[in-house]
Amino acid sequence: MPGNGFFYGYIVVAAAALVLFVFSSNLFVFGIFFKPMVNEFGWSRALTSGAFSLAWVVRGALGIIMGSLNDRLGPRLLATVCGIMMGAGYLLMAQVHSVWQFYLFYVGIIGIGSGLYVPMVSTVARWFTNRRGLMTGLVVAGGGLGALVSPPLADLLITTYDWRISYVIFGCAALVIIVAADQFLRRDPEQKGLVPYGEIKRTEGELDSGRRGLSLKGAVCTRQYWLLNWVLFCIGYCAHTIAVHIVPHATDMGISSANAAIILAMVGGMPILGRIVHGTSADRIGYKRGIMIGMSLVSACLLWLIFAGETWMLYVFAVVFGLSWCVGMLSSPLIAELFGLKSHGAIMGLTTISYSAGAAVGPYIAGHIFDVTGSYQIAFMLITVIAVSGLVITALITPTEFEKQEKALIDSEVGAY
Repeated sequence: MPGNGFFYGYIVVAAAALVLFVFSSNLFVFGIFFKPMVNEFGWSRALTSGAFSLAWVVRGALGIIMGSLNDRLGPRLLATVCGIMMGAGYLLMAQVHSVWQFYLFYVGIIGIGSGLYVPMVSTVARWFTNRRGLMTGLVVAGGGLGALVSPPLADLLITTYDWRISYVIFGCAALVIIVAADQFLRRDPEQKGLVPYGEIKRTEGELDSGRRGLSLKGAVCTRQYWLLNWVLFCIGYCAHTIAVHIVPHATDMGISSANAAIILAMVGGMPILGRIVHGTSADRIGYKRGIMIGMSLVSACLLWLIFAGETWMLYVFAVVFGLSWCVGMLSSPLIAELFGLKSHGAIMGLTTISYSAGAAVGPYIAGHIFDVTGSYQIAFMLITVIAVSGLVITALITPTEFEKQEKALIDSEVGAY
């Protein structure tokens, strides 16, 4: 248990939050750049959405690699490389003149550079035993702040200059901020001669929490692992379909691009509050229950979106959806609870494939449905069904044998002291 002095884990939290601030800033502006690029090149919405979707496929495929490397090497080197890749990718996006360039730069370079999420949240899980949900929430809330700030900023930049210069500005910010923040990251407390917040110093021969848990193979063989994967697929599908298509949908309704950007900013920015609230409450009521509450709200507000025909209704949707979809961040502490920390990064990286698959498939399907029908109504109905299925599956997740043994161990330690 950390003493009365300042705990370095809080610096790790701040640095990881800053990294995800820039990561989410760049991720959430895709919907703002969407129509300017479509209008200039005459591409279909399915074709344009396809780059976003394939980038998520790349992120998902890299998830297991990034998680495993983070378990071994730590986040500093990995995030530095990703920051350079992301910055370079956005600088190159300013030079796009054809479809193949668009896909190469956004999918092949930015997609690879976007493998930041797993190392950040997995690292925080290693630094905190108590307050794990809150600290994860604070880190991911940094991403929410980026999603809040970036859409209006991107709209202002595109309106003032053009979309190419705007990409240059976002690329420079990624290069400078991410690489600078990375230098303060450390994989685990042992590198600073500390123990995780909330733990006592282990005697010689006892395994600390960072070495206890299931292997990747052991986790994959459990029923809970596969249920969690479907839940993450559903969250990724819902969140990123809305992130890509809510601005085109709003402007199709006659809403100005500035107001549509505010709606997207609320979808991405409300999780600042939502992640802190969900993280704090989940530390008390349990991570599974926290996800269930969030998925209940996601399902309700997606049903609302189907019938939202006025501007104020989209604002209501944006607030509730933004507060609720962010429960995906509880997957990190839930994985630690279900499977332990021994292979936390690898396990989380593998589950990220499911989240990325949902994030990849959803926007493309919605864009294709619009191209065929001229409306998003069927796409929104489909998202609602998927959200409800995620809620039902979450309810079926039960404690693993490892989790039961850990709780028994903790109870025995509490009794000893």
